[in-house]
Amino acid sequence: MDYTLAIDGTPETVPGGTGMLLLHPSTGETDRIDTDFLKIDTDNFLVVSTRTTAREVRQKLEHYDVDEERAEILDTLSIERGYSRRSSETVHYVAAPDDVDGIVEHIDGFLDEHDGKLRISFDSVTELAYYAGDDHALEAVERILELLEKHDAVGLFHLSEEPHDEAVVDEFRALFDGIIDLDEDGSVDADF
Repeated sequence: MDYTLAIDGTPETVPGGTGMLLLHPSTGETDRIDTDFLKIDTDNFLVVSTRTTAREVRQKLEHYDVDEERAEILDTLSIERGYSRRSSETVHYVAAPDDVDGIVEHIDGFLDEHDGKLRISFDSVTELAYYAGDDHALEAVERILELLEKHDAVGLFHLSEEPHDEAVVDEFRALFDGIIDLDEDGSVDADF
């Protein structure tokens, strides 16, 4: 199964099972790339949010006119910030921001429960590494990429280059089928 990509500079389509790494200098332009990824050619999508709360994710989807009917959100951050957490059919929480097993299990459950074209946005691997450490973040990404392949889904994983050593960034790069390099000026350089 092929998925359409509507991100400048990337291939028109990618096969199911494709994991893409969005490398970026700051978070400024990432929302545009993320929502372009989620907007089209998908039946259901899951936003794993380690950087913002579920409420902020909803605001982003609404602002960029993404169909929220197809959205599920996994909020890993609200518990850390002490915000109230009300699970619903479309908003879920894990025990802590470094709960790698809980995150991976939720993604597996989402992919199991839905049919058709499925997309995962992971925003952001950098924040996961901040809470859980680089090794756990790398392991989590590997496990999620295996799930994408198993379920013929696609995923976009955000990684800010600045906080990581170059060697760690290279380790993450090596895991992915496609790299989307977002420059400060908003231009995209893709390598698939």
